[in-house]
Amino acid sequence: MAGRAITLELPDELWTILAEVAAALGIAGAGEAAVIAIAEWTSRRKSELDDRDPEQRYFVNQALDELAAAAEKSKAEERKE
Repeated sequence: MAGRAITLELPDELWTILAEVAAALGIAGAGEAAVIAIAEWTSRRKSELDDRDPEQRYFVNQALDELAAAAEKSKAEERKE
């Protein structure tokens, strides 16, 4: 894997859990599981930061409003039948 190398000192308990998860999911080992965990954590935090953009917040709220309106319309149509 190309990229940058870092050194982490993990508590033994965390390393054991990473190894167990890796084995259960067929991941090469605890080190690979740690890389995946960091990538997933970073992705979630990036999404949270992106959501703080007022334009994105408006877009999400507008989409939710449209979905709610469509669901309400669908329920009203079902009641008529």
